[in-house]
Amino acid sequence: MVKMEKRWTVKGKYIIITGATSGIGLATAKELVKRGANLGIIARNQVKANELATQLKNVSGGKTVVDVFLADMSSQESIRQVAKEILSKCPKIDILINNAGAMFDRRQESVDGMEMTWAVNHLGPFLLTTLLLERLKENGNARIITTASHGHKMVKKGIDFDDIHAKSLYSFPKMLFGGPTIRYGETKLANILFTTELAKRLEGTGVTAHCFDPGLVATNFNQNNGLLARLTMAGMKPFSRSPEKGAETLVWLADTDDISEDNGGYYADMKKILPSVPAQNLEAAKRLWEISQEQVG
Repeated sequence: MVKMEKRWTVKGKYIIITGATSGIGLATAKELVKRGANLGIIARNQVKANELATQLKNVSGGKTVVDVFLADMSSQESIRQVAKEILSKCPKIDILINNAGAMFDRRQESVDGMEMTWAVNHLGPFLLTTLLLERLKENGNARIITTASHGHKMVKKGIDFDDIHAKSLYSFPKMLFGGPTIRYGETKLANILFTTELAKRLEGTGVTAHCFDPGLVATNFNQNNGLLARLTMAGMKPFSRSPEKGAETLVWLADTDDISEDNGGYYADMKKILPSVPAQNLEAAKRLWEISQEQVG
């Protein structure tokens, strides 16, 4: 009798996810619990997170575990604290989903002195991933999935490492002509380069890294940047996907067996595609990793 090889599925697996209280993260969380996954939600707002946990347990009919962990993804101290809590509570992590993201139209700095879009979109997932990496490796078969964006293609020459704090992009007149948007693109490019270098470092461990483009999605993204930003997003809404459609590739990456032999890929619409030329720069990926290590101490 031929023994059937067990295929990958999220059923019964434990998944840590950031950015699950709204948008594609919320749509993803709902679909994952429907498929039998257990979730650990990292959120900033206690009330929202608790409401979501109750909602998800109802979706699964009480059959899945939904844990809540609180953290500010712009604060390195907060991320270190939540990682300790997760490692203390969770003996096994099968999948880590780095989905939280933001864009700031005016230059702000995190409590660690990092430009805020960079702190949330890149350094947050970089630090969280490295802190949880050994637990993922202990599993022997795990995945790390990061939400990137088509917006990385706005960055034509790659990340400006000489202006890593984006002071130029937020200075006059660049900030009036798309500087903050370019900065967002840099962070999404960083997500792809991070995935590339992470995959390289994970070879032979059983843990794989993947990232994806959800497409233009109608969510509450960019609503923190004033009236003009809200009007812009409202104008784009008729051309945008629903959060559920935007979440399809993320759910697929978490649940499919088709990528079990792949590592470091960039996906859109459930297909592996090539990102921009700067996103394929292996030297830039290595340099980004080294700079990120310095920035998180």
